[in-house]
Amino acid sequence: MDSLIKNIDHQIAFNQGKNLFLDKPELFQFAHETVNALSQIDHLNPASIEALIDYTTDKAIEEFYRVNQYYSFDLKAKNNLRAIYVDLFQAFQTKTNSVETISKEHYEKLKDWLRNNNPFAEKIYQHADESVKPVACSEYTAQLQINILRLDISQLMQPVLDAGCGQNGHLVNHLRDQGIEAYGIDRFSFSNSNLITADWLEYNYGKGKWGTIVSNLGFSNHFNHHNLREDGNYLAYGQTYMNILHALKTGGCFHYAPDLPFIEKYLDKAQFGLSQYEINGYDFKTSVVKKLG
Repeated sequence: MDSLIKNIDHQIAFNQGKNLFLDKPELFQFAHETVNALSQIDHLNPASIEALIDYTTDKAIEEFYRVNQYYSFDLKAKNNLRAIYVDLFQAFQTKTNSVETISKEHYEKLKDWLRNNNPFAEKIYQHADESVKPVACSEYTAQLQINILRLDISQLMQPVLDAGCGQNGHLVNHLRDQGIEAYGIDRFSFSNSNLITADWLEYNYGKGKWGTIVSNLGFSNHFNHHNLREDGNYLAYGQTYMNILHALKTGGCFHYAPDLPFIEKYLDKAQFGLSQYEINGYDFKTSVVKKLG
């Protein structure tokens, strides 16, 4: 199993960053080591094969997110991708087609899957280079986030939730070091119990549960992106924005940057107070929405 997992990692690295939307199927190949490894999977028990398929699906999703942070894959999309890898593993087990045919069919399925779940991808990549430059999400130091989000650690209402905490959860870990009850959610796999693997559109924030919710260049950045796209999922983002606000305790605050003027102007002033702050060196503002009594 360990050898097969290493081969899967190597295969994903082998095709890393290649542009699926170019009409060049020869770009996408299975590494020789991958072909040899997958040809041996019929010696594994069914449970091990299922585990490998799950691992491959998760690693592929991570790679898509690495290439473009604005990609969005719900549970249905992830299950559909897993089905593609089920087909791939079966193709290598049955050996009814050549490696070249398996490769071509597999990458056509991946392209159709990506097109169906993120239609904007084809528009921006169909005339791009063979290698796609990542639209990646940076992780910022805890102190920089504290400064941008206008957080007063001594007055922070608990518990705290960081929506889009990043793979390392810098802010969450810093707050916990200060004795503050803090948690984070993001799309990564975590070993830290205070960091939760979840999509912020699907996460159950609860009602009146959080003292403070924060998101630095995360949720609102994506909300802006979807609001500007013709195929954007702005309705789901709008609903989640309101879910976050209703998840605050009375007196609790949602700190985020960039600001969201297109939805903030509709906030009920009897329920929510809005404060905004200029940020030196940036062309956007920090917004703090407080849930009133």
